[in-house]
This record gives sequence, C-alpha cells and structure tokens, in this order.
Amino acid sequence: MELSYILNELGENHADYFNAVAPPIIQTSNFLFEDVDSMRAAFADESSAYLYSRGLNPTVDILRQKLAALDGAEDALVFNSGASAIFCSVLPFVKAGDHIISVKAPYTWAQRLFDAILPRFGVSTTYIDGDNIDEWEQYTQPNTVMYYLESPNSWSYMLQDLPAVAALAKSKNILTIIDNSYCTPIYQQPIAMGIDLSLQSATKYIGGHSDCVSGVLAGKKQLLDKIFHSEYMTTGAGCTPFHAWLLLRGLRTIDIRLKRVSDTTKKVVQWIKAQPEVESVQFCFDEDFPQLALAKKQMKDAFGLFTFTIRANDVIAIEKFCNALKHIRMAVSWGGHESLIIPRCAVLPRSSFDATNDKHRWLRMYVGLEDADYLCRDLRQAFDTMHA
Repeated sequence: MELSYILNELGENHADYFNAVAPPIIQTSNFLFEDVDSMRAAFADESSAYLYSRGLNPTVDILRQKLAALDGAEDALVFNSGASAIFCSVLPFVKAGDHIISVKAPYTWAQRLFDAILPRFGVSTTYIDGDNIDEWEQYTQPNTVMYYLESPNSWSYMLQDLPAVAALAKSKNILTIIDNSYCTPIYQQPIAMGIDLSLQSATKYIGGHSDCVSGVLAGKKQLLDKIFHSEYMTTGAGCTPFHAWLLLRGLRTIDIRLKRVSDTTKKVVQWIKAQPEVESVQFCFDEDFPQLALAKKQMKDAFGLFTFTIRANDVIAIEKFCNALKHIRMAVSWGGHESLIIPRCAVLPRSSFDATNDKHRWLRMYVGLEDADYLCRDLRQAFDTMHA
C-alpha cells in the first residue's frame, strides 16, 4: 500500500460527511439505535458497532486504519497517551508468577510499570542491555512470557537486533513488544521483522505540532481485540475524537516533516561534533555510532534526536549553557516543529552531580523544522557563555 494513499485517502469516505475534504470531528459521547435488536448486538460486541465513544468512534476509526496500514499491521488502537499504550500492551498478557525481560532504561513510565506496579501482582522484570541475542537467551526463564524492546532507546540510542529477538521469542512462545517512537513506522517496520506489537507515542511525530497527547499500538487483530475488550475499555484509555482529528492533520505532512528533520539533524550533528566543548555525540547514523551497521539494516533513516556529552567540570557550567539558549527551548518530548533540549542533570539533585559520570553530562537535543545554521548559531553563543 503506497504511503501517499495511506496518508491522504485510506479510511476516508467523503460522501459520508457532506463531501467535506477534511473528515469531521464526530464529537459525540454515544450513538442512537433504531431498534432493540441493533442495540443488543452492539452490547454483545462493542468492537463491532458504535455504541459509546469510549470504545469506537468514526473519527478515531479513520485514524486507526491509517496507523495500522503504516505499521503493516492488521489493526491498531489509539490511546490517550503513549503511557496508556504501554500499560495496555503489557497488562493483558501477564499474570502472577510471570517474568518479563526488558531492555535497560526504557521510557520512564514503562520502567515505572515494571518496577512499581507489576511486582504488586507477582510479575517480575529483568533488565538487560539487549544488544546481544545471546543475552536474551541467557536471561530467559521458564516463566518468561514477554520481551519488551525499545529500539533505538531515546537517550543512548542502543539497538536490538529485531529479527533475531523475534525469532528467539517465537521459538519459545514469548510475546514481543517494541516502543518504536524514535523511528515511527515510516522509518522502521518492526512487525515486518517479526515483532508482535509495535507501539509509539503519537504525541511526537504523528501529531507533529506539540498540541496533543496520544499513543498507538499496532499488531494482529487477535491481540488487539484482547486488549480492546480488557484494559482498553476498562481503563477508558481511548483517544478522544478531537485528538484523533489533530493526529489525522499531523499525518498529512509527516513524510515531508521527517525528511526535513532528518536532513537538518545530520547537519547539526556534524557541526556539533566539531565543537571543542563537546566530548562525544551519540546518533544512530553517525559514522562513529557503534551499532551503525545494525541501524542501517533495520532503519530507513535516523533523525530528530541525538545526545551529546558536554565538557564541563561542574553542573553550573551545564546550566549556564542551557539557560543561555535563545531559540532551542528546554522541554521534554520531541517530534514537534520546535527544537528542544533536555540536560540529564535536570533529573538529578545538584548535590548528586558527578562530572566523572558521562551520563550526568549528557544533553539530549531534538532538531525541529528550523534551519540548521539558525540552530548552530544558537548553540555556539550558548557554548560561549560557558567561558564568560
């Protein structure tokens, strides 16, 4: 299925809504029935009829079709946040006594799920680097039911060999879930490589404008149906019609936005590597990235996010640099039109800062839609303040 067709036509029947070019927001809480039999059928299977917008909604359904097609999946669900997508992807498939293997340092709320919530119900998690298939085999236990991947990771950009992990999991009847937020299905297709469920934060590149929060989970219809009838409906985690409409708007331009971000990121990475204040740079498609061959094998491109280690003897120097930026703003997340930066030291008390720990000197930058020279000039004047 061609990308242009998915983004601009799939799931849209303009005759259903007065031939409007843009699908409308069906902002309704519930739906009418002409007779008792049709209402009874909807109650019997809420995944097959419009009953209440907590379940199905026409605007959300258009988005679901497009997102499933982008992932090459049978179906997709859209959630009110990426954290909801993570929660609802894991919970239906674990029970007391089960074991999960996860990559180290996954997204904050995935780790909170594994560390703070699941242990209360007798589910344990082992964290591994995940870059070596032998490690997955080594730490798999008889009660292991799930592999949780994040490739690339959003700070270190460590990758996992997706076809190898998927093959190992299938041989042991283990479910595989990946957070594909960095690449989106435009630049990486985990399901085609054998992964069972692919999730992403639609807040980022799908939305593209930093004005809505949402998450996506794609995979086989059998798995998505199980999730829909359990955690999705029970927690009320579905995406609202208005946010679905914003995400549809974002999808129209995602291909051209990603190409722009990709081109600009590479220019900024090359410039920043040459700055004396920078010790090292981590970027998946950089020639010095240790997993470059695997990145090029699995990903169509790398873009947007990179991490650099700043040369600084104390936290004050890092704070001076960040506070001096005029156009690159400090914020979490990524994927919008604006360039952002977040210093790792912001999550630490000042008293815990250790200049000998490279990770304490990490800064993660997201490159938006601005010109590369515009961003580099802002970075340069901020570096200069460190010497003032």
